[in-house]
Amino acid sequence: MTITSPETPALTAYVDRIGSPEVTGPDLPTLRRIVAAHTRAIAFENLDPFTRRDVLLDRESLTAKLVDGGRGGWCFEQNNLLRAALDTLGYRTTGLAARVLWSRPADAPVSPRGHMLLRVDLPEGPHVVDVGFGGLTLTGVLALEPDAPQATPHEPFRLLADGDGFVVQARVGAEWRPLYRFDLTPQHLADYEVTNWYLGHHPASHFLATVMAARPDTDRRYALNGTSFAVHHLDGPTERRTLESPAAVCAVLEEHFRLDLSGLPDLPSALGRLF
Repeated sequence: MTITSPETPALTAYVDRIGSPEVTGPDLPTLRRIVAAHTRAIAFENLDPFTRRDVLLDRESLTAKLVDGGRGGWCFEQNNLLRAALDTLGYRTTGLAARVLWSRPADAPVSPRGHMLLRVDLPEGPHVVDVGFGGLTLTGVLALEPDAPQATPHEPFRLLADGDGFVVQARVGAEWRPLYRFDLTPQHLADYEVTNWYLGHHPASHFLATVMAARPDTDRRYALNGTSFAVHHLDGPTERRTLESPAAVCAVLEEHFRLDLSGLPDLPSALGRLF
């Protein structure tokens, strides 16, 4: 590991956790390496809400869970952890919020600002990063420029100008699919804590009803939704299978999503709700 910015134990542990990409400073190449490595190493997952545990967003809790504990998390955890590392490295970051459009009808009521992403200001101009959008987590870095498709290690993405904001789209097969809409209004930890608590406690939250996990690898994406496990190959077909027991779900979470489940002794019992 090479770190030329001021080194801290928390930063060193984070960089080790994501596979020790080369970190040479607060520049665009380093940002791309960190984002790609983070998404491959730290899975999206909702096991704490599903097992009725609180999700905490302070830096110490994020480090204990996602770095030292070998776990993953959802957008508020993932992007706040990433932001802490980037700030330590000297990047200029701003927290943003988005309204999720994925899998919602075009005429659906306006959704809340239930998703977090980051703006990173670089000499090349402003960019956005987002390591916490589940099955279509952004594995690259997008310039804050509308309309033009932008390559990532996985699918092409683009930003469409939409009034005072942008709609993020990913090309899935031959179709451009909207993920979420965001604007450039800065958000603070207190803003995220409100939505974080709501999604982790409201009876209607889908994060309480079933298990979800996602992790991209170099040539594929792994996705778990309840008992349905899928492997989406970038240049090939999708493999799907139904998991038939809590033990099978736990095995997939450990093997393909690389999660340490030792701190969740009640998970098999909670998974029984799915069968």
